[in-house]
Amino acid sequence: MLVVLPLLTLGLLDGILRLSGYGHPTSFFLKTKLQGADTLVENPWFGLRFFPPALARSPSPVSIPVRKPTGVYRIFLFGESAALGDPRPAYGVGRYLEALLRARYPGVEFEAVCTAMTAINSHAILPMARECARYQGDLWIVYMGNNEFAGPFGAYTVFGAQAPPEWTVRGFLALENTRLGQWLVNAARALHVGRATPASWGGMKMFMDQQLPPEDPRRARVYQNFRRNLDDLVNAAHRAGVPVILSSVAANLKDCPPFGSYSPSTNANSDLAGWRNLCSLAETQAAQGSYSAAIRDYIKALESNPYSADVHFRLAECFLATSNFVAARQSFSQARDLDTLPFRADSKLNALISDAARRDSKAVFYVDAEMALAPLSDNGIPGSESFYEHVHLNWDGNYRLALAFAEQAAKCLPPAVTNGQTGAWAQPATCAAQLALTDWNRYTILEEILRRISEPPFTGQLNHETRLNELTNALRQLRLRMDRPALEQGRLVYEAALKQHPQDHWLHHNFAEFLSNTGDLPAATEQMRAVCDLLPHNHAGYFQLGRLLARQKKYDEARICLETALRLRPDVFDVRVELGQVLAAQGKLDEALGQYAEAQRSHGDDNARVLFLQADVFARQRKQAEAIASLREAIRLRQNYWEAHELLGITLALKEQYSAAQAEFEEVIRLRPDYAEGHLNLGIALARQHHFDEALNHFQTTLRLDPQNERARQFVSTLQQMEAQKASP
Repeated sequence: MLVVLPLLTLGLLDGILRLSGYGHPTSFFLKTKLQGADTLVENPWFGLRFFPPALARSPSPVSIPVRKPTGVYRIFLFGESAALGDPRPAYGVGRYLEALLRARYPGVEFEAVCTAMTAINSHAILPMARECARYQGDLWIVYMGNNEFAGPFGAYTVFGAQAPPEWTVRGFLALENTRLGQWLVNAARALHVGRATPASWGGMKMFMDQQLPPEDPRRARVYQNFRRNLDDLVNAAHRAGVPVILSSVAANLKDCPPFGSYSPSTNANSDLAGWRNLCSLAETQAAQGSYSAAIRDYIKALESNPYSADVHFRLAECFLATSNFVAARQSFSQARDLDTLPFRADSKLNALISDAARRDSKAVFYVDAEMALAPLSDNGIPGSESFYEHVHLNWDGNYRLALAFAEQAAKCLPPAVTNGQTGAWAQPATCAAQLALTDWNRYTILEEILRRISEPPFTGQLNHETRLNELTNALRQLRLRMDRPALEQGRLVYEAALKQHPQDHWLHHNFAEFLSNTGDLPAATEQMRAVCDLLPHNHAGYFQLGRLLARQKKYDEARICLETALRLRPDVFDVRVELGQVLAAQGKLDEALGQYAEAQRSHGDDNARVLFLQADVFARQRKQAEAIASLREAIRLRQNYWEAHELLGITLALKEQYSAAQAEFEEVIRLRPDYAEGHLNLGIALARQHHFDEALNHFQTTLRLDPQNERARQFVSTLQQMEAQKASP
């Protein structure tokens, strides 16, 4: 009785909270009806079980029948962002796998259900897998390991407790399964109990102050927890009678230097100056092509500091230059394993994966991901030919890994499927056509990657400038191919793919992006409406539809779509910001400010973009002091925010503070030297201060960049007339 009564009380409290609507479901899938059929869709609140609310990630859209239809072969793909296909899940490994299997086995419907999510790790993937065991999977594929150190409960995570014992993790997750537990966790966060977390999502740069030394004992705890989670996942598959493909996790070894490197400065007995001089000498020798000498001195440097990831990477580059590929691979791997910001699965994690497959080789199939990618590299060492940056596979890498998965999956297929197979696996171009991957889509992907690697921790890598230049050149080459015939061909590719798979929401979504980027906003709008019809439960389609309508100045329709998106996901920052912009365009300035304020409240108070948009509204309300304060704060948070510098300059000029405005416009053209309007504004500010010669130079630069700029032409004419009048007797 002493035990039963407290349990009944706790159960009653949990029931009261649940009935009152408090809390959120914790399953990965939610059951709903779509087009009259019982359907499983993603739970947008799933991430709250593993992340603080301000940092929670959500699954990508999923929509599958609760009961698997006859003739469908269902594959569940588990993993993190690399398995998802970040930054474009529509071209991820699961999508390529579907394309390969459909082409090889015509007449069979393959359904690759990607449950992968950004920032999660095995602690989140295990409960996903246990849940998926109920939904008639024919095959499981596991590609996980990159986030074991940084993800929830990892050794240097920013999401909460770091590397707690496995029983603690499972106890916490069990508590989060209840509404009472969610209330207790939220109360603890409100009282600031436990580890402080960032106020808003900041990507990989959130971890910059959380470096993990190579011999930190928390690493051992991560390996223990990973092995237990992996074993339990495999056991869950066995109990469900589902074969499993376990894959090691490949990483960019050759073209991705360490994000952090251990320095001997922490060792009181180390000769730091001597070590640095030796490294500098070796670097000079390598630059001069004296690789043998550089190898000798790098090895000597490692004798005093064997944990320097940077030195191992430099040594690997020298081995590579001398065609010693075996030694190069070993040193590149060491550099990855010793990285003090370990965002890549290391050798020990991969060894645990291969060991798990070896222990149960009859029921578990194994893929060596590095070997799968090896054909893409001249030397067999994975690099930028397979990856966008550190772990996320490009379209070629996703194809090669999917092919390795498909070859193993073929061993699991029943005779009813294999009897109708074609002769060979589809080539990359065939798969790309099925997925409608065009140069316009490639361009937007690489633009996003360029933005990503322009921020920490990428900016601190040894070869950062080289990688920026390579990406810029790749974008330039793509742009040269994006002509009118290619555009027409791209539309045909999409139309053909949609004819085959009209219910594919990714195709509709990407076709909308393609049409939008090529200027056909009405057609893009229709494609995004199709996404909303297929995924009425998901906020993203309504958000993108609202943005498209706003670009066409259909503000009333845009507002309805954005409010629908907010009703589905009231916590999404970008939706509120977009709604604020629509309200501002309608002249509803106070309502716009309300949306911006709510966006800041939910996202943290440090977002430069919201401050910029607030300043724009303040300026339109003639509240110049408030506008200036918001812009200065935005610039403090993001010094290279050229748009904020520009608006601040314009606002200062309206207050006739021309010298201060000049300084802002000078910063604009420093950041964007080819921006014609920036030179025009600077010229006006200079002219207002009677610096006519300098002003004339900037007006002429404006015309060189924008020959149709009539204002610049008038200013040039006026200044030249003034000069002529001064020169005349």
